[in-house]
Parts: sequence; C-alpha cells; structure tokens
Amino acid sequence: MDGNHLYGRQIEEAAAALERRLDGRQPEIGLVLGSGLGDLADQITDGVSVDYADVPHFPVSTVEGHAGRFVAGMLEGRPVIAMQGRFHYYEGYAMRQVVLPVYTLKKLGIRTLVLTNAAGGMNRTFRPGDLMLIADHINLTGANPLVGPNDSSLGVRFPDMSEAYSSRYRTLLKRLAAGIAGANGQQMRLVEGVYCGISGPAYMTPAELTMLARLGGDAVGMSTVAETIAARHCGLDVLGISCITDMAIGEELEPLTHEQVVAVANRTKPAFAALVKAFVREAGRSDAP
Repeated sequence: MDGNHLYGRQIEEAAAALERRLDGRQPEIGLVLGSGLGDLADQITDGVSVDYADVPHFPVSTVEGHAGRFVAGMLEGRPVIAMQGRFHYYEGYAMRQVVLPVYTLKKLGIRTLVLTNAAGGMNRTFRPGDLMLIADHINLTGANPLVGPNDSSLGVRFPDMSEAYSSRYRTLLKRLAAGIAGANGQQMRLVEGVYCGISGPAYMTPAELTMLARLGGDAVGMSTVAETIAARHCGLDVLGISCITDMAIGEELEPLTHEQVVAVANRTKPAFAALVKAFVREAGRSDAP
C-alpha cells in the first residue's frame, strides 16, 4: 500500500473510532482551541470527551496548556466538536500528522473550522489582550501538508487559497464583536491582520521580526497555517482568531516565556469565549452575512 492510500486509511480509521465514541452526536462546527483557550470546551453541554491517545494514528499533544482531547456536544444550540490542544510541527511531527485532525473532523461531517491561537503582535497599533481576526496568512514554516502525492478523495491537487479565511465569517465576526465587552469592561478590541506562521519552537530574533513586519505580517505564531491549508484542501470554511499575547516588535523586543503567553491568554478568555460562542450561535443562520 502506498503512502497516499495509507494516510487515507488512517483518516478513515481515526474518524470511525471517534464516531463510535460520539454516540450519535454529529458535529457541524469544529473548534481548535490553542494555548490557554481550551477551557471553552468546558462550556459544551451534553458533552463526551475522547483523549487523543484513544484515537488511532493520532499523535500526543505535548505543549503546556493543551489538554489533548476532543469534546463533542452542544454549544449555543449548535452541535460542535472542540479540540483542547493541537499538534505542532515543532514537536517533531510530520505536517501530515499535524493536520490529521482536520481531515478526521471533515470525515465526521463538520463544514466549518474555527482555528484559534496565541500570537505575538507585530503591528504597532495592537495591544496584548487584543483579538486579531485573521484575514490572510504567510506560510514561513518551510513546509506544506500537501507535499507528496495527492489523494483526490480528500481534495484537488492545487487548492485555491485566494480566500483562505472566509470573508463571510469575517464580516459576521466584526458585527458580533461590537456587542461584546472586553476584559476591561469596555468594548472588545477586535483587530484584523495577516498571520505569519513559523515553525518554532524558538521565539524569533529582533531582525527576523522586523523582516516579517516589512513583509506584511501583523502577528506571528507557530500553528494554524498548515491546518488552514488542509481545511481548504478538503472544502471546509475557515475562521481564524489570534489572541495577541505579547508585542513582537523587532526594534523593541523584550524577553518572553511561554508562561507569559498563557497568562495573557487566560486573562482574555472571557471575551474570547463570548466571541466564539456568538459566532457558533449565529453562523448557521440563513440571514447571517
């Protein structure tokens, strides 16, 4: 069996095993919850959880703040499945392993994928605690999950990326954010920008950050890009949101730890959760923009 068919079989087996554990639940929206943001899954009702370790062919999430399990149930009246944590290229996994959950969730029947992450802000108008609506991305990981033979049962050989992140969903999120309070009690700050995906795990040098900003990047992180490519490959609509946890201005860079990133993400959680819940509630309505 060639590698292409083997990967397809892994997707089928992972989806079948997960479907058995969901006990008839049929999610429509997938949520990938990044660093410090996994608690949103605790608000899912009628939920069932499945550890990644219990899903065939799944890697193990090793990053602090990533619980490493699926939670499926109801959120805001919609059937969802949330990933409490993701896999990263820097953990030593191949790109196809990193995006295995995307294809698995597609097999389960989701139509929409919400990707969240913690990111450093390179745009000088941003502030820690802002939520950034991802308008586009720049792939600087040095890899792509679609390299190798294409499985036409998953998607076309050359998927279009002219609208990697749904413009319809971005319009909806901007409208919803106007009615949500931020951590300071004032209106939430929802900014919009371009996400630069790097391989990590080292944070970037001042010169590298200056370069990324000059290339057109507004935020930088170590996830999301490969997942978006896979999602578009298999026909999913994508909404991406970054929690700006620190300022990554090359000329003004200060030392940073993962604990600091998680701490800011934790402070932003209430507003972030409210925004995602509002999106889940409204995204399926026929009159939503």
